[in-house]
Amino acid sequence: MSATLSDLFAFHRNDGLAIGAPDRPWLTYAGLRDLVGHTINALHAAGIGRGDRVAIVLPNGPEMATAFVAVAQGAVTAPLNPAYRLEEFEFYLSDLQARAIVLAEGYDGPALTAANRLGLAVLRLGHDAADPAGSFTLRAESVAPTEPDRSSVRPRDVALILHTSGTTSRPKIVPLLHTNLAASAHHIATSLALTPHDRCLNMMPLFHIHGLVAAVSASLAAGASVWCAPGFDALRFFGWMEAARPTWYTAVPTMHQAILSRAARNAEIIERVPLRFIRSSSASLPAQVMQALSETFRAPVIEAYGMTEAAHQMTSNPLPPQAQKPGSVGVAAGPLVRIASETGNWLVDGTGEVVISGPNVTPGYEANDAANAASFFEAEGHRWFRTGDQGSFDADGYLTISGRLKEIINRGGEKISPLEVDGVLMDHPAILQVVTFALPHPKLGEDVAAAVVLREGMEADEASIRAFCAARLADFKVPRRVILVDEIPKGATGKLQRIGLAEKLGLVSPA
Repeated sequence: MSATLSDLFAFHRNDGLAIGAPDRPWLTYAGLRDLVGHTINALHAAGIGRGDRVAIVLPNGPEMATAFVAVAQGAVTAPLNPAYRLEEFEFYLSDLQARAIVLAEGYDGPALTAANRLGLAVLRLGHDAADPAGSFTLRAESVAPTEPDRSSVRPRDVALILHTSGTTSRPKIVPLLHTNLAASAHHIATSLALTPHDRCLNMMPLFHIHGLVAAVSASLAAGASVWCAPGFDALRFFGWMEAARPTWYTAVPTMHQAILSRAARNAEIIERVPLRFIRSSSASLPAQVMQALSETFRAPVIEAYGMTEAAHQMTSNPLPPQAQKPGSVGVAAGPLVRIASETGNWLVDGTGEVVISGPNVTPGYEANDAANAASFFEAEGHRWFRTGDQGSFDADGYLTISGRLKEIINRGGEKISPLEVDGVLMDHPAILQVVTFALPHPKLGEDVAAAVVLREGMEADEASIRAFCAARLADFKVPRRVILVDEIPKGATGKLQRIGLAEKLGLVSPA
């Protein structure tokens, strides 16, 4: 198995296609290997070497993909969301202890201001649209003051640093080793049976683990190709599909739903560009959406379960002839996956907290002893990581997630899975999207509420939706409030936001 990111593609055919993009020639594997060498030299010339942390703030696209891979071979990568404000850049750059930042030529936004305030070396990335996709040069606008460590990166070196979402607390720093990323890339490539004949259409943000590992790294591990769109755009998806001719794409559920809304008028493209499979991850895929995708594209839909601390994938629905079970995130697909007590450090049968152990799992949060003590434990000869998700296995070994433990609604002692309520509401013919969430209650502690987006041209009111639920759910699970909205708030990766939704919708005052 590969030990570093470069090992993933060290021996693929020189003329094999690696990185593509709209209206750009393909970058070959030989070209990608050359780019890695040039990038390492440019980093050293700027005073940056092994162990130094380099923030990358670039638009989504092929250069972001190759910058991640190439910079990781000479330093430590830390991709950041280009949409951050100045205060956010200052926090993350400081928290990461970054020594340098990669910015596009001509960029003069808040990331540059923050970098200059913190005294970072500034590296300018330039590219020519006539060159192969992902090709770039690095120019040092300012240089780090010390001599860099020019030694080669090693398998146990940190390759990538990301922060947790920090929805309810200060974001935690997650360091991922080269071995973690390489293991996860191989796990995904194996579970999807990727070969050099496969091509991924990537629309996922490349400052997030889903796109970096499932789309880019897994494709490179298999000698396959990845075509990098400039982000997600439902209006452009089918044009990209025809231009890229992918065999698969990976996305979050909200993206799949937007694609489905435009599928009928693009039936000819779907016919001309058959997909081998469709992958979904990073949030729960409603069973109704899974079925609609499979019927529309006449391809299996592979829902997977991943998180940053696992370098993405933990479980995955298998490919045919094995079953893809709607509502399940599949079987263990790389690491060991078990159920643990929610209150103690032991493994259990039945329902409990999902825990994992394997070569893709982070060695631990950085500088956070309390979080590590709460998140890791030893049992039955393995070191287990607590995912924070509640789940259970069926008789066939398929895992079903009930929800985040912190999102489980506690209504006067009755525990309610918001995903279960979501599933019932998604059967309502007028409902397009829904998020069930906890609404603070003065006596019960929490009650059930749901934010709903209706399908275009259809009508329903709160009373009729509650009646629909009451016919299908126990009374204590029926939402006491149903809020009709035009759009449900989403995170940076397109995931619907459950935590804090009561405040965002104005149902409670901010704390």
